[in-house]
Amino acid sequence: MKGSRSRQPEVTPDLLLRAYSIGLFPMADSADDPELYWVEPEIRGIIPLDRFRISQSLAKAIRRAPFRITVDTAFDAIVSLCAEPAPDRPSTWINDQIKSLYGTLHRRGQAHSVEAWEGEELVGGLYGVSLGAAFFGESMVSRRTNASKICLAHLVERLKAQDYELLDTQFTTDHLKTFGAIDVPKARYQRLLELAVSKPDRGF
Repeated sequence: MKGSRSRQPEVTPDLLLRAYSIGLFPMADSADDPELYWVEPEIRGIIPLDRFRISQSLAKAIRRAPFRITVDTAFDAIVSLCAEPAPDRPSTWINDQIKSLYGTLHRRGQAHSVEAWEGEELVGGLYGVSLGAAFFGESMVSRRTNASKICLAHLVERLKAQDYELLDTQFTTDHLKTFGAIDVPKARYQRLLELAVSKPDRGF
C-alpha cells in the first residue's frame, strides 16, 4: 500500500471531515488496534460516475431483485458487518473508534449506507462519507452472492441522480476495476477533490 501515513492520537468527527476534504482518510492496523493513522495514497482509486459499468450477469441479477435494498436504515449494523472477519477477509481495519466516528457522522447526515436484505436478515451493503459533491466509499460487505455489487450499483444511481461528481474508492482492486475503477495520481485526485468538495452538500 503506497502512501504516507502519520499517527493521530485523537480524531474528532470535524477533524475527520477536514481530513477527507484535503485527501486523507483514517485506518487502523487491525480491528483490535485502538489507534488510527492517516493515509494519503500517492495513487488514488476512483470510479468515474459516467463510466460505471456492470456485467450482463449482474444486470440480470439486479432485474431479478433477489434482495430488498434500503438506504440509511441500518448504518451501524453495516459498519459492524464490514468489521466482521470472513473467509475471504480474516481481519479488517475497522476498530471501535472508527465505528464511533462514522456513527456520529451518520447521525449528522454526513455518512450513509446502502443495505441488502434477505427477508429480515442483513446480507450485505456498503457505507461511506458524503462531503459536497464527493462520496468517499469506505467498505463493502457481502454475505450472499452479488449483495454488495447490487448495493454499489444502487449507490451509483443515487449519486448520479443527486449530481455527485466524485466517487472515491481509496484504492483500486481487480474487483472494483470490473466496475470501471481507475487509478489517478495524487495531483489529479486533488484537483478533482477540490472541485467536488467546494460544491454544496448533496442530498442522499
